[in-house]
Amino acid sequence: MPPRKRESLKERRQRVKNVILVLSRIYPLATCGLVYHNSLELLVAVILSAQCTDVRVNQVTPALFTLYPDARAFAQASRGELEEVIRSTGFFRNKAKNIQLCCQQLMTRHDGRIPPSLTELVKLPGIGRKTANVVLGEIYGLQGVVVDTHVKRLSCLLGLTKSEDPVKIEQHLMKVVPEKAWNLFSHLLIYHGRNLCPARRPGCEVCPVVRLCPAGHKKVFS
Repeated sequence: MPPRKRESLKERRQRVKNVILVLSRIYPLATCGLVYHNSLELLVAVILSAQCTDVRVNQVTPALFTLYPDARAFAQASRGELEEVIRSTGFFRNKAKNIQLCCQQLMTRHDGRIPPSLTELVKLPGIGRKTANVVLGEIYGLQGVVVDTHVKRLSCLLGLTKSEDPVKIEQHLMKVVPEKAWNLFSHLLIYHGRNLCPARRPGCEVCPVVRLCPAGHKKVFS
């Protein structure tokens, strides 16, 4: 079999557009799965979602936000009480620490408000680029690539990156995904990773983008 032709940047960008088109038809309602009512609730929910499902987070947050309705309440909370409320989300001690320190800094540096800046957000305890991009996209409508475990894995399968570093993956995707679709592309890969392309048993045989996916194409058609 002759070696596969090297894909140009232009060809890769077109393939990504086709992936977005196909997945948009499959998941027309792809959006953030966390339930929130304001920017602080989203910020806290995203922190809780690390190594935890959105479903579990959504079960915990109603009681959590009743107990702690604003940044000041979180900042002044009993650490032990906060840990107990979020225990079922896993890694609860570290999450409680980050939430409390983050809210304390929000009070002292930002008057309790969520700054609309990636640079300022990532300075807060427990806030990485993933969390910051989710908040900026959902609350402020700014475009950003959210690299969670699904986006990381599917980006590699789609041949859009070879890196394991989330920051480098974000940079690679920003080069091939249209800027106006950065938020959407992240949501689509997350939905697809959960529904049809899970890590343990990817459904390549029935995947609608298998012909656009080097890994899936090789598995199904070789």
